[in-house]
Amino acid sequence: MRAVLTWRDKVEQCIYDLAFKPDGTQLILAAGNRLLVYDTSDGTLLQPLKGHKDTVYCVAYAKDGKRFASGSADKSIIIWTSKLEGILKYTHNDSIQCVSYNPITHQLASCSSSDFGLWSPEQKSVSKHKSSSKITCCSWTNDGQYLALGMSNGVISIRNKNGEEKVKIERPGGSFSPIWSICWNPSREEHNDILAVADWGQKLSFYQLSGKQIGKDRPLNFDPCCISYFTKGEYILVGGSDKQVSLFTKDGVRLGTVGEQNSWVWTCRVKPDSNYVVVGCQDGTISFYQLIFSTVHGLYKDRYAYRDSMTDVIVQHLITEQKVRIKCRELVKKIAIYKNRLAIQLPEKILIYELYSDDSVDMHYRVKEKIVKKFECNLLVVCTDHIILCQEKRLQCLSFSGVKEREWQMESLIRYIKVIGGPAGREGLLVGLKNGQILKIFVDNLFAIVLLKQATAVRCLDMSASRNKLAVVDENDTCLVYDIHTKELLFQEPNANSVAWNTQCEDMLCFSGGGYLNIKASTFPVHQQKLQGFVVGYNGSKIFCLHVFSMSAVEVPQSAPMYQYLDRKMFKEAYQIACLGVTDADWRELAMEALEGLEFETAKKAFTRVQDLRYLELISSIEERKKRGESNNDLFLAEVFSYQGKFHEAAKLYKRSGHENLALDMYTDLCMFEYAKDFLGSGDPKETKMLITKQADWARNINEPKAAVEMYISAGEHTKAIEISGSHGWVDMLIDIARKLDKAEREPLLMCARYFKKLDSPGYAAETYLKVGDLKSLVQLYVDTKRWDEAFALGEKHPEFKDDIYVPYAQWLAENDRFEEAQKAFHKAGRQGEAVRVLEQLTHNAVVESRFNDAAYYYWMLSMQCLDMAQADPAQKDVMLDKFHHFQHLAELYHGYQTIHRYMEEPFSFDLPETLFNISKFLLHSLTKATPLGISKVNTLFTLAKQSKALGAYKLARHAYDKLRGLQIPARIQKSIELGTLTIRSKPFHDSEELVPLCYRCSTNNPLLNNLGNVCINCRQPFIFSASSYEMLHLVEFYLEEGITDEEAVALIDLEAPRHKREGKWQEIANNNSQTLRLDEAMDAIGDDDPFTAKLSFEQGGSEFVPVVVNRSVLRSMSRRDVLIKRWPPPLQWQYFRSLLPDVSITMCPSCFQMFHSEDYELLVLQHACCPYCRRRIDDAGP
Repeated sequence: MRAVLTWRDKVEQCIYDLAFKPDGTQLILAAGNRLLVYDTSDGTLLQPLKGHKDTVYCVAYAKDGKRFASGSADKSIIIWTSKLEGILKYTHNDSIQCVSYNPITHQLASCSSSDFGLWSPEQKSVSKHKSSSKITCCSWTNDGQYLALGMSNGVISIRNKNGEEKVKIERPGGSFSPIWSICWNPSREEHNDILAVADWGQKLSFYQLSGKQIGKDRPLNFDPCCISYFTKGEYILVGGSDKQVSLFTKDGVRLGTVGEQNSWVWTCRVKPDSNYVVVGCQDGTISFYQLIFSTVHGLYKDRYAYRDSMTDVIVQHLITEQKVRIKCRELVKKIAIYKNRLAIQLPEKILIYELYSDDSVDMHYRVKEKIVKKFECNLLVVCTDHIILCQEKRLQCLSFSGVKEREWQMESLIRYIKVIGGPAGREGLLVGLKNGQILKIFVDNLFAIVLLKQATAVRCLDMSASRNKLAVVDENDTCLVYDIHTKELLFQEPNANSVAWNTQCEDMLCFSGGGYLNIKASTFPVHQQKLQGFVVGYNGSKIFCLHVFSMSAVEVPQSAPMYQYLDRKMFKEAYQIACLGVTDADWRELAMEALEGLEFETAKKAFTRVQDLRYLELISSIEERKKRGESNNDLFLAEVFSYQGKFHEAAKLYKRSGHENLALDMYTDLCMFEYAKDFLGSGDPKETKMLITKQADWARNINEPKAAVEMYISAGEHTKAIEISGSHGWVDMLIDIARKLDKAEREPLLMCARYFKKLDSPGYAAETYLKVGDLKSLVQLYVDTKRWDEAFALGEKHPEFKDDIYVPYAQWLAENDRFEEAQKAFHKAGRQGEAVRVLEQLTHNAVVESRFNDAAYYYWMLSMQCLDMAQADPAQKDVMLDKFHHFQHLAELYHGYQTIHRYMEEPFSFDLPETLFNISKFLLHSLTKATPLGISKVNTLFTLAKQSKALGAYKLARHAYDKLRGLQIPARIQKSIELGTLTIRSKPFHDSEELVPLCYRCSTNNPLLNNLGNVCINCRQPFIFSASSYEMLHLVEFYLEEGITDEEAVALIDLEAPRHKREGKWQEIANNNSQTLRLDEAMDAIGDDDPFTAKLSFEQGGSEFVPVVVNRSVLRSMSRRDVLIKRWPPPLQWQYFRSLLPDVSITMCPSCFQMFHSEDYELLVLQHACCPYCRRRIDDAGP
């Protein structure tokens, strides 16, 4: 390490402190009562700053570069901006001794003789804290959490950001060793915060944040005035009473002197992120130095040792990239490495290390010997058992015990020395002198051997692997290569600063210079590529390059020299170069060149390297033929050319060797028919015809399929033409072929249709199938391409394909979640089983998902399908009719329960209380046996109880609540039921008469709770309910007398025989006291003379239901508008209903035959655009 003075200035006052701007461009000095601002690049004084009235003791710059602070003996602190403007001033009670900015929060710590203050831009006031002793110095930790204060009584106080003391360190000397300077290590790589302390007990110490000392005190032998770290914390500067600045490692090992001064050094700092140091002295001198750290290193083959942090040695294996650090804890002056030996020169001794093992990648070193003696030398070399010291003109050979064994005196200064190997204890040294002399010295021989003498001074030397050639770089940057035995100059190259022979190849060397790497093989021209640094080694394809302080192994392909050998047909030498490291493409080129040169051994090795089996087989076959006695090189070379694709050259060689047939076979195998014809000329017509045949096959298979198609069509080979067109997707060509073919040629046409289908041209495929008349394939085409409309149209014309169309259609609908349409399609296809299964699954899903309207609709559809199945299959008639009635019943239940479910689950109900009452009563009477899945008896009874109570049917409500007590009640309605059960007991024990149902047949009032269900308790006549409001409808079902057909009955009803009509008359009655107007209703619309009314009578008290049976006269007397007919398809009978109140209109859905009050039905149809029960669209023509 050496210090170079960059600039110097002098002022009249003592320089007490200085600070760099964080970007390093400006330097702030405290000189007298002024601040001086310098430009660091050239030492120009930019501006003096006046603001203090007394001596300025301290200055500090904020880490963000926005402001700096100065403290003075006038007890004040001034905050300055980076534009050199004062913006704030505050004071202490005593003179200011030191200031420091927090590196993170930019909080300013200012210390006086009796206290310290903390100020930040966000605070209006300065928080001050008393101190027990004079504070001389302060420093913040890297993270800005703690502030260390150094005091004159030998105490270091570590405070937090609020000024509270956390750690107190008491130095042994107390007030006799005042702390004069402290500084935290700024390195981010250290695991702990480390505080460097310099006191006037002439000691340098290190402490952790916890107060624990690191190591022992380091004696300084002078009074330190300042201490500061380099930016990355690797070195420390200390200056003081010894009138110089000393450089220490971060562990406190002294490395050297930066600059000697004429007076005490009061302050020194390192320019941020650089090796520049500024020194301020008591006499006002300001010195600006650049520190230059020289490279101390050594290299032997693939091991490189170099100095790190001045006191450590790192050994790097250049191949494996492994590194090992050896800590010497002293200044490393010289390093030498050789095989398994490593020598390190320290100021007072030389350490000899050896490897633990002989393993080529072992990196574990141990101390073998110590030579405790101070040596002064320019160069250091280590051998197996000796060290060689170079001192100007003299070489000394010492044993590892430090005994000088021999010495050589040279004629001139020694410029270069290198160990070139040899047996242990007898190694040879290559030495280059300033006078141009080059010598070889053996460590066991007192006499030096002069290899040669040249006119210019030697800078660098290297000897080839076989010791036959010597490369020298002289002081004119010329690389000269000599033959050692003849002393002949073989060649020379300019622009060289270092040179190295390839250790694996005798004729290859490389040299660097001018930013280029130069590789030279034999006497060929130099190959250049860009490279910064010095070449120090060349091993195989790796070149070891030293650039500044780092050594790197550069992988350099040896392509250029290899091609130089190939140009001269030197195949074996080219192979040796390729083995050092070239690309696969280079290996292939070498193999090809050697093969063309018929150098089969080299070619075989090269092709093996690139794993090319084709050429290896060729070489093997040629070698076999040579063994059998063949020696025609033209024939061998022709085969090589044909393998390489040089067909014309191969053909010429075949012809020259008398093997024209081989050339012809080659051309025809390659489909090069035109060349084959040219080669034949006007030869044998038979061979020409054979060529044309092969050309046709080639056109079909490979290059010209369209031409091949045309040729096949003209030849009548339609099948082959279709195959080629189809495989290439030529739809236009296929349709041309199909249209030209006769319909009798069925097989080619069907092949065309298959290709059309494959090529997504269903229209052409349909045209072709129609031409052939293959309707089944046409149906399958429509189905596969989902062209359902065309499929249905074809199915209408040809019913035999109904299954082939509707079954796939139904499956496609089901796959696309269109289950209802799928069910209808299955039904239409006659697949009743699948249709029923789909419906049953839909119904089950609807019930599970509480979609009871959908469930009712699906059950109705199921019932209708069962009716269809009963009609289609007489054998299943009874079973299917039972299912029909069962599913009809379930449909009615779920249709009603939807309203109950909606009422229970939704927050608002849109249904009238009477509707809810009627539905729940209907369900209660219908659920006498098993309850279907999804229907809750609790919900039904709860709704009935609530609506009964609301409408005045208290007895029924009480019955419902009693029933609920025996059921499992959900928690959400538990309280509501308990409350209802209690409150209903306060109501009368009877039902409102308005709610009591009336039988329209026998005019009997039925109880609300009917044990018989939904039939009259008197006449057993079933009640008929509206499918929307579930009110009882004024209908009575009647049956036809035996012998009357449905058609006859309808005809008789349609006759509409005249009926005796009486009108109600208004009568006015007057007496003395009043006048009365009344309507005479003695005879209602259906009088006693109505034959149907007479039929309603029955025998009282009978337990069996006696239906109303009418004869032809009764039918004739009926009006068509009073009769509703459910026209069930066979095998069911039609059902007839007579309205007893014709003026009240009733509508029956023609599809599901459910009855509605006409007004309700019209409203529901307007809302849903379909029947609310069976969902028949209003625009449908019929059921």
